[in-house]
Amino acid sequence: MPRKMSEDRKQSVLDHLQELRRRLIRSIIAIAVASVIAFVFYDWIFYILKLPTQGINLVYIEMTEMIGTIMKVCLFAGIILAMPYLVYQGIMFVSPALTSREKKYVYIILPWIALMFMGGVVFGYFVLIPPATRFLISFGADIASPEIRVGNYVAVVARLLLAIGIVFEMPVITTFLARLGVLKPQWLSKHRRLAIIFAFILAAIITPTFDPINQSLVAIPLIVLYEMSIWLAKLVQKRPPAEEAA
Repeated sequence: MPRKMSEDRKQSVLDHLQELRRRLIRSIIAIAVASVIAFVFYDWIFYILKLPTQGINLVYIEMTEMIGTIMKVCLFAGIILAMPYLVYQGIMFVSPALTSREKKYVYIILPWIALMFMGGVVFGYFVLIPPATRFLISFGADIASPEIRVGNYVAVVARLLLAIGIVFEMPVITTFLARLGVLKPQWLSKHRRLAIIFAFILAAIITPTFDPINQSLVAIPLIVLYEMSIWLAKLVQKRPPAEEAA
């Protein structure tokens, strides 16, 4: 009997690994397809990315730098385009462990995951990147003329947009966990001060500049998102059966 249970457990682990493999393959294919689509429009994507530079010419100093940068931009755009599908694959992987009600909640939040991620990317592009690039380009401009490498610029912008997009998922995730009863709004409220400190630490990591103004442009929205998470968690928190019946 114990031997049979051990074999069943081993088979279950193998099934999970095979399922994980299938989900990863599908995710990689989705990123690849989205990246190919982005490659068709790479000149348009570059035009959008260059707008915050305010006419500063981007340069490349190595023969393979430009083509490498184009590939990175297309991969970055592919990840953004495929993000809703990637999240869907992740949720489907854990869905066997969810109840029918929990699965219903998952389907409800899926569109919001995509919207909040794109909202974070848009916020980063219009609110964070312009002042950050102005500060970095103008700082020390009286000493030397800026010659910005295209690879460096794209790396900074891509990292910032991706990080902000992920951070903007916080209200959706906390709402989902609160509805499942995993996360309590009281716990979030209790740790508000730590969250504020962590917001400024995270802002210092995300922003490419070290000035407090640009860091505040990141930290303040993070704090607002945290407060929104508390409010949403209170709104949807799972109540005891007796209280729900009343």
